[in-house]
Amino acid sequence: MRVRATVDLEETKGGESVTYQIVGEDEPTSERQDLDRLAIARALIGRSAGDQVEVQTPGGVRKYEVLEVRYE
Repeated sequence: MRVRATVDLEETKGGESVTYQIVGEDEPTSERQDLDRLAIARALIGRSAGDQVEVQTPGGVRKYEVLEVRYE
């Protein structure tokens, strides 16, 4: 069984909304190689709407608020 989580975030600096889809390790995706997205995905595990998340990425620290988490 494959599990996907779709997470809506709002960046606290600038208020930009973004959506990430987190997939299992067994699912092929070219996005898996993107280190920023991998760091964000790891930081989102176990988070819920309303949580504040601080992520250390190769591009620097990013801060987000989790708006919604959906499992598909």
